This record gives sequence, structure tokens and C-alpha cells, in this order.
Amino acid sequence: MKRFALTLEFDGTPFFGLQRQAHGPSVQQTVEEAVKRVTGELVTLHAAGRTDAGVHALAMCAHVDVAKEIEPFRLMEAVNYHLRPAPIAVLTCEAKPDHWHARFSCTGRAYEYRIANRRAPLTLDRNRAWQVTQPIDARAMNRAAQSLVGRHDFTTFRSVHCQARDPVKTLDSLAVRRDGDIVLIEAAARSFLHHQVRSMVGCLALVGMGRWSEDQVGEALAAKSRQVLGLNAPSKGLYFVRALYPDE
Repeated sequence: MKRFALTLEFDGTPFFGLQRQAHGPSVQQTVEEAVKRVTGELVTLHAAGRTDAGVHALAMCAHVDVAKEIEPFRLMEAVNYHLRPAPIAVLTCEAKPDHWHARFSCTGRAYEYRIANRRAPLTLDRNRAWQVTQPIDARAMNRAAQSLVGRHDFTTFRSVHCQARDPVKTLDSLAVRRDGDIVLIEAAARSFLHHQVRSMVGCLALVGMGRWSEDQVGEALAAKSRQVLGLNAPSKGLYFVRALYPDE
């Protein structure tokens, strides 16, 4: 068996999430079926992160184990052919040693959230950004975000369906900046709780809209209660952007 690392780009709009689902299409199922058409083998796709329905990826790292003798470039080209017309692409493919694992070897993950701050309806960014029509203050959001950086109990920003054993996580960075009509929220950590990024973005957006003070974000964190969460941002604005590994 040879292990191949795949870097995946996908539009999450038509999928019920990355992981295989019994009630609808998933990124995992679609990629596994494409690999089977190439190799004739049943494979399991292991990914660095788990994304919900509607969440996108610019560079999701994953791996599959294949018995067939095939070069990485040929596997990438063939899988991309069989992925059509699904909005998934394999950007890179490389052989890895058996001990390397897309999920368990990963030492850092980064997400980006996009808010389209304009009144005109979205065309190119439809289903790829959260539209907020009223003006928002990105600088205020960035100041408020700093209270979340560091090691904390993120119970307030954790989904009630989260399966993590411990709500304590270390958030390495959380930054908010404006690029024209787009407000970008960038988050990096070793790992995240279920809905953590979307929940943090929702509360920061309340600050940007003037509905929360900057101090309320830190107060919500300290409360350690999902009941005080102000807003959970929609999935369509969230992107998995990077996975880090010890050899990088």
C-alpha cells in the first residue's frame, strides 16, 4: 500500500459536509468514488479537518492508501477527471510514508471567514460569503478579537453537538481586516471546536454592527455558556485555508 497526500479545493455549497453522510452527498464520498474509478479499490479519505455543510476549502489536506502502482501526478490527473462535474479539485498529490497521517500528524489549522459588507446583492460571491448590508467596523472587530487569543475555555463558542472531550483550546491568532467590501476574519490554532470559528465571527460581527460593545466578546468568553452566544455566523462564509505539519 502507498499513502498519497491530496490537497483538496472545494465549494461546499452542494455537500452535506466533508465527512461521509447517510442522508446526502459529501466531499469524502465524492473523492473516494473518484479514486475507486481510477484504482478499482475501496479507499477511505482521511482529512486534516472536518467541515460542515456549506463550508469551503482552499487547501484541505487529506490522504488515501492505494495498492495500485501509480505515480502521484497520474493519480491526481485521473482523480480530477473523475471528479467532474463536482466542485472539487485535487491541487497537489504526493507520496507520504506510512506513519504520516493527514489528521493526526497535523500541528496547525487555519480558517478564513469572509463577510461581504455591501448593499447590492451578491453575484460572484453568492454562497461564498456572508452578506451584511449595514456598515461594519472591522477595526473594532479586530480589537475585540484579541480577547479570544490564547488558551481559554471556549464553551460559549462551542456547538452543543461538539464531540471534543475538552472545551479548552489555544487560539494562536485571530485577526480582522477589511479589503474593499470584504471583511476577512483569519483564525489559526492547532485545532478548533465544532462551530468555534463561526461562533466567534458571529459575536465579532455584532461588535462591528454596533450591537455589542468590544468588551462583550471577552465577557461572553468568560461566561462559559452557550446561552450568552450572540450569533452563529452562517457556514457559507467559512473556508479551510491551511494545514501545517512538522516537516513544513
